[in-house]
Amino acid sequence: MKKVAVIFIGFLLIASACNAPKTQKVNHQNSKKAVANVLEKYVIANENQDLSMIEQIWAPDSDIILFGTNSEEKLMGWNNIKKAIEGQFAAISETYISPTSQYIKIGPDQKTAWFAEILNYNFVYKGKARSFEGLRFTGVLEKRKDGWKIVQGHLSIPGHVNLTAGK
Repeated sequence: MKKVAVIFIGFLLIASACNAPKTQKVNHQNSKKAVANVLEKYVIANENQDLSMIEQIWAPDSDIILFGTNSEEKLMGWNNIKKAIEGQFAAISETYISPTSQYIKIGPDQKTAWFAEILNYNFVYKGKARSFEGLRFTGVLEKRKDGWKIVQGHLSIPGHVNLTAGK
């Protein structure tokens, strides 16, 4: 009888171990989809100049950060990021953003994620159509009680670097 109990317990341990990776993989994929959904909502919110939706996407903390495309754009805290977004919305219109090459990585704890994507950003500024092609957007999200929130972002415009051979 003792032998049967040991075999049964062993079988249960093996069966539960076999199920763990599948569950982990499903949770990982669900987290990845949830982060992709946040990034898609962020694009839609920017296109529609929907500040209330953007407020739901960024963490409301004073220590989050966004580096913008200008060298002096280091925005620390939600209030400063919000002011910059309000200024952007006042200056531009008819925004259309096309993301490509999206990469999302979920941390082993399933509570952090980082991403990178390329954005083609089209808009009207002072009555003229403008665009940034190949804008790079990277950042970090944290999973909180009310969902995934952006806690760090960085936008950059590709530049051409002229390298010369040394003498």
